[in-house]
Amino acid sequence: MALFFDQPWFEARLAERGQSRAALAAAAGLSEADLALVWKDQRELSAREVAAFAELLGATGAEVAGRAGVSTPTPGSDPITRIAELERRVAALEAEIARLRG
Repeated sequence: MALFFDQPWFEARLAERGQSRAALAAAAGLSEADLALVWKDQRELSAREVAAFAELLGATGAEVAGRAGVSTPTPGSDPITRIAELERRVAALEAEIARLRG
């Protein structure tokens, strides 16, 4: 469960961008009922949902996570994403080493 969900901040961001709660739910792949639970601090957002909220609201993932009061890691700190990035970097280094040796 979220510790604190800053409803006024989210409402203001939606209004600034001419968006609705329904649009926010759709962007995050949530039902409107699930979004209502988030709004009432009865459901925590996942890292993917934080990223979707951030994109729609024009905010950073860290800001959205903080305003949602969640303990979810911010996008980019997800272990699967980090492992994929490290694997990509290792492959690039191996390709460069092979090029230098060849």
